[in-house]
Amino acid sequence: MKMITAALAALLALTGVASAAGTHSGGHGEAGMMTIGKPGKAADATRTVTITMMERDDGGMVFEPASLAISEGETLRLKFVNKGELDHEFVMDVHEGIMGHKKLMERFPEMEHDDPNSIRLAPGATGEIVWTFTRAGDFGFACLIPGHYDSGMKGDIRVSH
Repeated sequence: MKMITAALAALLALTGVASAAGTHSGGHGEAGMMTIGKPGKAADATRTVTITMMERDDGGMVFEPASLAISEGETLRLKFVNKGELDHEFVMDVHEGIMGHKKLMERFPEMEHDDPNSIRLAPGATGEIVWTFTRAGDFGFACLIPGHYDSGMKGDIRVSH
């Protein structure tokens, strides 16, 4: 986490981009709070959504499903399975945060993540994130391993009132 924060701070200093909380462009605040929400408690999860990560025969890369509809205040258990032949990751954030992180990953492709809003999985691996979506709005998710986003590995999150 410290390596990521230092690398992001260096990139932001070079590009002149400022962030809401001074570390990540998604704006971490108190107790891990981000614009998109905060880590949730498994006991509070109202439903489970399984998200598959994979490559397609045509060379594209996808998440299935590629969109999520959530109610403000809802806690979800997001279960992930990498059915592909490559490592994939899932990062959720505001759209600007995703694009900023994408640029950072292009510059530092070996970066490892230790953020509660992301997960990286080897082929065949599974994992989960429990998340409380505290604000209504349009957000996104993506695989930011260089080349994966551009191959279609992205999606939308709509959190409604």
